[in-house]
Amino acid sequence: MEERKEERVHRVFENISTRYDKMNSIISFQQHKLWRRDVMKRMDVAKGSHALDVCCGTGDWTMAMGNAVGNSGHVIGVDFSYNMLAEAVKKKIEQPHFINIEYQHGNAMALPFEDNTFDYVTVGFGLRNVPDYFQALCEMYRVLKPGGTVVCLETSQPENPVFKKVYYTYFEKVMPLLGKWFAESFKEYQWLNESAKSFPGKIELKRLFEDAGFSDVEMKSYSAGVAAMHMGRK
Repeated sequence: MEERKEERVHRVFENISTRYDKMNSIISFQQHKLWRRDVMKRMDVAKGSHALDVCCGTGDWTMAMGNAVGNSGHVIGVDFSYNMLAEAVKKKIEQPHFINIEYQHGNAMALPFEDNTFDYVTVGFGLRNVPDYFQALCEMYRVLKPGGTVVCLETSQPENPVFKKVYYTYFEKVMPLLGKWFAESFKEYQWLNESAKSFPGKIELKRLFEDAGFSDVEMKSYSAGVAAMHMGRK
């Protein structure tokens, strides 16, 4: 089952890589940028830090972290989709001041880094796509330095019953159609609906963070609960 999910996710992101950013903006009505901006303020990233962006995709959060740590810091973006990484590298080439960023191919289930390496570990809209959420969190805990911070920004489950019904109707019926019209990727966006719907709610996800070893886990919901931030310490 896990292998099937991993293979399916890999195929999805290899196929939609060139249209991923455009579709993110359409699907979230540009809100994902505002959510990440607020998360970055809450992180208060220290200059000179070393950071890892897991499931970095096309590199937007990696670059935001690159700006935050400054030239004296260093950020690595890691993803298991070569096509998504190719899009991230294109952005870096277009903005050559990002000398403090590098990208590596790797899997969130077995991060290719030593223990206690990073001051910050981030994952944005990628945790729901891994085969085992808990294993991925344990890997993030492992590579994080003692005293370091992990931050996850991810889809969540709206709490208001009426809004929740509208939200799931949008994700199930409308989003795949948007994927078909704007990205020629109906089946791929059907999968993204399934992965978001099956992802744990914010309370359950907080427990997973704590079970993985993180302490002082903070939560914040966005846009009536369609997304949530979880921030924890090692």
